[in-house]
Amino acid sequence: MATNLALFADYFQIHLLDDEADGDLSDVWTDQSILDGLGVTEDALAIGTAVNVTVAVAVHILEAQPADDSDDFDHVVEASLNLMSGRLVVLGCTDYFPDAARFDLPAGWVRIRASRRNLAAAARADIDSYKAPETTEQLRLQAWPAPYSQPHIVKRWAQPSA
Repeated sequence: MATNLALFADYFQIHLLDDEADGDLSDVWTDQSILDGLGVTEDALAIGTAVNVTVAVAVHILEAQPADDSDDFDHVVEASLNLMSGRLVVLGCTDYFPDAARFDLPAGWVRIRASRRNLAAAARADIDSYKAPETTEQLRLQAWPAPYSQPHIVKRWAQPSA
């Protein structure tokens, strides 16, 4: 079962972190991480977005790794996240932390798969993309307990040239 959120992707990013993390993602963005749409620290992740407005986010807490359905998405990344508190926090990077959505998981390492779609339509609509479902960027976040493993770009999307 999914929890659906509408999050403001200020600075083109959504954050996921341990409830007790400092959430410092200030140094994760490099030329490569921008292309990957993924910034990683041990206890926090930044998921890049195609737009700098509200995006539709669906959070799925799972018991095990889900099947690969990357063909249904434009861009898919995976990374490990250390949830020492056992609580995953999901928010826009400028959202008020105490009000952010929280999800219980077993304490320790979890794997996060971030699957994004509708990126071309959202990018074309730009600041108006959130106004209609057919132009809203969609981000599905799947989280499950798993040992640490390196970040992985499952499928890459590149914004079309103007």
